Amino acid sequence: MPLDYKKALKIAASKYEDVEREIVRNNEIVLDTVSAKVQAQICKQVNDEYELAFKFNEGKRQMNLLRLKLYNNQRRSPEAIGDPLMFTVFNTVHASLWDDHLMQTWEGRGGSGDEDVEENLNAMSTYDYDLMRKAELDYYWNWDAEFFGRGLMLMMEFDRERMVPVPELIDASTFIRDPLAKSVNGYGLKGEGAMRFGGWPIGASYWNLKKNPAYFNISMLRKDKEVANSLLDKSREARAEAQGNDMFFPKEESLGKFDNYEFQLLNWVTHIKGKKYFVTLGNRNTLLIRLTEIDKYNDRWPIEDRTLYPMAHDWDGVSIPDLTEDKQRARALLQNLALKSAKSDALPQYLFDKNKIKNKNDLNWKHDKFIGVDGSTDNAILPVQKSTMHQTVTLIMDALDQAAQRATATPEIQQGVPSSQAKTLGEINLVSSKVDTRYSMSAKLYGISDARFWNQYYRLYKFHFKDGIDKKVIRIQGALAPIWRDLTRENIISEEDPDVRIESKVISEAKRQREQEAFATFAPAVIQNPANNRRYIERRWGKLNGMTSEELDMAFPKTVDEMQAEDENILLNKNKLPTISVRDNHIEHIAIHAKASDTPARMAHIKKHREAMVVKRNNPALFPEMNAQNPMAQPGQPQGASAPATPAPSTPTQ
Repeated sequence: MPLDYKKALKIAASKYEDVEREIVRNNEIVLDTVSAKVQAQICKQVNDEYELAFKFNEGKRQMNLLRLKLYNNQRRSPEAIGDPLMFTVFNTVHASLWDDHLMQTWEGRGGSGDEDVEENLNAMSTYDYDLMRKAELDYYWNWDAEFFGRGLMLMMEFDRERMVPVPELIDASTFIRDPLAKSVNGYGLKGEGAMRFGGWPIGASYWNLKKNPAYFNISMLRKDKEVANSLLDKSREARAEAQGNDMFFPKEESLGKFDNYEFQLLNWVTHIKGKKYFVTLGNRNTLLIRLTEIDKYNDRWPIEDRTLYPMAHDWDGVSIPDLTEDKQRARALLQNLALKSAKSDALPQYLFDKNKIKNKNDLNWKHDKFIGVDGSTDNAILPVQKSTMHQTVTLIMDALDQAAQRATATPEIQQGVPSSQAKTLGEINLVSSKVDTRYSMSAKLYGISDARFWNQYYRLYKFHFKDGIDKKVIRIQGALAPIWRDLTRENIISEEDPDVRIESKVISEAKRQREQEAFATFAPAVIQNPANNRRYIERRWGKLNGMTSEELDMAFPKTVDEMQAEDENILLNKNKLPTISVRDNHIEHIAIHAKASDTPARMAHIKKHREAMVVKRNNPALFPEMNAQNPMAQPGQPQGASAPATPAPSTPTQ
């Protein structure tokens, strides 16, 4: 940003022109005009906010960039050694949390068709997980959260060619934000501590901007980088220096403006007249090139944040470098002193008797060399006495290592290193269980951010996926072979937005195993009773053993009553009453009708099924064939029981 940005803004404002652009309003594309006056006002507001946020964030940002050198410093002196404490502890935590894959499960709220929407959303999100390269993004999202204290993910764009949301990782080292913010979208229903404004620098070529219709004024962009104060270049410089690379950005000006030249821009989110907007500025923050209203995202910033060790009422929390930086510096200092001491032991200094050794060249070492001395050889040369490394140094090194392990729950066993102290098997198991407890807390915190990610994923589909226009084809693994499924809006968007449940893979598997063990004890005891729903018990047992819905349908094909009840649900959803037959299995019908919309017809129809069950119970002689074929319809009646033949009554009507 220019030092005298107010003067620069006045100069730039004189060149502004009204801009006419296409925007989506109420699901329709309309023309909107951004006047020159509005552009100038927005640029001034963003620059005022930027100056406030920059001064507040600068100290923390510089400290984070310096820590990158500690993490992997390839420019240290060749004579010095670096201690890998931060790297070791960091990657132990990082590997554990990334390996424990967080699984998303969609759950409807009981409306019409929610069960089908649940199944489609689960299949689609699993398919999109690979399409969005979510595993790779999670690696870097977690990395930022663990190194900088908070990782940030932008979820705003939607790729209409692939029909999938486009998540983008924000560089946490360059993000500057509202000094009063406690998190991006705040806590609780009120969003307490939500960010008022914030942003980050990006680099983009002319043609990258040209492909996105949200940008305008891009022909007015200048080749005018501010290298001295560029957040983007300072971050790149710190990383390049840590890796031992040379700087390249001063030579960037040699590239053509309409070739691959990188314009440095500022992405900024802020409130304009009470509404949330996504703004992009160029030409050292004096030219408006994007203005996108984001109220459509449920009055939230389209940025999801992730933290490792958060603190109440605080943005930064505690990062792993916070806990290990000072200890690594101290260990490296002691190790380098020990190295120098070891070198002096290998190449010590000596005192020699000048009266006995006349020629100093005789002191140069040579194999099979004889040196003449004048007089007795006793005490002709003596080594110089010096202090040695004290045992206290080793104790301090161990104490620093243990302090880092305790702070981050990364004992030697967790790092894949045999313990330096002998421990019993019970002690090892106890340590492992406590480590899992500490890590499970972090996994649950990551689960909160992952739930917000998938909720935003659903909102993007809800806004961009058009009824009667868009179609998405996904591949799912069937019971026998992969199959392709076409999805339209009605297949993935329900009347009530579904909930998403995030579970750790480890926790989920442990929970399922406990349910399996409990159900394995329960099922054999109740499945023998013909009055109980044997079919449900068997399907539930299969689900607990990991069978998919398709596999369960193949193992337990739908009965005629289930298929008939599903067809009747279509009428019940329209508040129309189907008829009830004396041949209906009322228990199966009631179970299927429970999934229909909550209409008066549904309640009345279920009530009639229950009344029909009472009639069968009170008049068993009227239904001999039904009782023989379906003992579940009449609890207590022995299978195959018969009664004198009696004409079946006519079908009851409603």
